[in-house]
Amino acid sequence: MGRLSGKIAIITGASRGMGEATARLFAREGASVVLTDVLDEQGAAVAKDIGGDSMFLKLDVSSDENWAEVVSIVKEKYGTIDALINNAGLVHFTPIEHFNPNDANKILGVNTVGPMLGAKHVSPVMKAAGKGSIVNISSVDGLRGCNGLTLYTASKWAVRGLTKSLAYELGTSGIRVNSIHPGGVDTPMGNARGLPPEQLNMAFRRVPLQRIGEPSEIANASLFLASDESSYITGAELAVDGGWGAGYYQPVLPGAPEGLPP
Repeated sequence: MGRLSGKIAIITGASRGMGEATARLFAREGASVVLTDVLDEQGAAVAKDIGGDSMFLKLDVSSDENWAEVVSIVKEKYGTIDALINNAGLVHFTPIEHFNPNDANKILGVNTVGPMLGAKHVSPVMKAAGKGSIVNISSVDGLRGCNGLTLYTASKWAVRGLTKSLAYELGTSGIRVNSIHPGGVDTPMGNARGLPPEQLNMAFRRVPLQRIGEPSEIANASLFLASDESSYITGAELAVDGGWGAGYYQPVLPGAPEGLPP
């Protein structure tokens, strides 16, 4: 307990899923948490349940004006910002022949422009303090390709590149910027069909750890990168994917040559 004691953290997409788990964990670890989302009723309910010094602010991460307003409110109330978790995101499934530029505006606006705007508005506050941590939630699909997820994958690779560029640009001001790359996670986005754990884990049986991830496991990674424990880490990508990015687990039949599929 107390790994974020006295720190002020903004978390986007905090009304549910990984964002909610992160907000609850950060509060338990002593942070004053600002939950943001477009799902205002859900977000306000989570903030109320967390209690303490937490608060909810409605935020469309693709809006420059919204970001300016939120950061102004947070700065006025708390005086500084120690951590920003750019968690808000949208998934998008479509083959490339059905690509629609309007979809790109929406997906890139949230997944890529959102973290850019977040960094734009919190960095002056962090620079004034001489320190800060920005954590960008990318995806395992920001480390590899995936059929049917071309637009989503492009947006998450962009977040990976953005992270490395910001690490250079902001490092001299004491601001660290890192990315987390979740694999499948049991959230409303990662489990849209609401499948029970046993069915989900069957679907992930070829991932090395042979199960889907939990929101708390991504939250723990964000906690580490937001805390002083990661004080010499910037520009890094942390895969929290059960080994999915490393490759698929392939059982081998007794007596078969190593690596040969059964």
